[in-house]
Amino acid sequence: MTPPDSIVFRDITELSELREVEHLQKVVWSVNDLDVLPALAMKPLVEVGGILIGAFLDDKMIGFVLGFPGRHGNQHIIHSDMLAVLPEYRSFGLGFRLKLAQRERALASGIETITWTFDPLRAINASLNFARLGVTSNRYEIDYYGETSSVLHQLGTDRLWVTWALKSERTVARIKTNNPTEITFTPEAVSLVTVGEDQQPVPKDECSGELLLIEIPTTLDELLQKQPALAADWRMATRQAFTRAISAGYTVEDFVVDKQARKGTYLLKRSAAP
Repeated sequence: MTPPDSIVFRDITELSELREVEHLQKVVWSVNDLDVLPALAMKPLVEVGGILIGAFLDDKMIGFVLGFPGRHGNQHIIHSDMLAVLPEYRSFGLGFRLKLAQRERALASGIETITWTFDPLRAINASLNFARLGVTSNRYEIDYYGETSSVLHQLGTDRLWVTWALKSERTVARIKTNNPTEITFTPEAVSLVTVGEDQQPVPKDECSGELLLIEIPTTLDELLQKQPALAADWRMATRQAFTRAISAGYTVEDFVVDKQARKGTYLLKRSAAP
């Protein structure tokens, strides 16, 4: 078995390695050439402040993270557009480690905020983003990327836009503990969607109080394979729940997984009045 300590993280600048990033995009996301960010676009992107870090094992690239510089409101940010790890190496926590390396590069360049998007029905990604890294979100995008060739986009490309405040107490605490949070939900928390006995979404009408909960199944790939119509129901139910809650002034602040129940739960809090 490969020791995790033998994996090296370093910046990618050479054209030959940028070609490897092209290849990983195809392998990890099963996209055709038209949906691949080309090496010739990545090269100047890195030159003007983009962050492209590769994970290498014996000089073989097994993962990467790519972010480009931008502005969000009045802030200079890095927008982390892609993170990919080869399937056979996903037991080493490389997503977490690549994000930490990206954070270090951003802080070294004077940037304190990183943003990115992810599919809120992907429980593993939700746990990484909220529980381990400490992001928050108050933005839901419907079909953000439109139609793509990726097999991962059978349900469209709805996304939560997350914000990672790199120097916040929340972020520093999550990184130091390096463990998903344990949350005890209070009786006052209102559930907008729950996972039913047959893994179906059970939406609720109420949207009030200080805390809201949105549940998702942790079995999305299984549903896509065996019950695609049910998976589509989850997209619509969660889309409605997130957009409704965020429009009402709530922020997505956490995510916890219940492995035994095969579900995950988002925690949303009412934002403080300006």
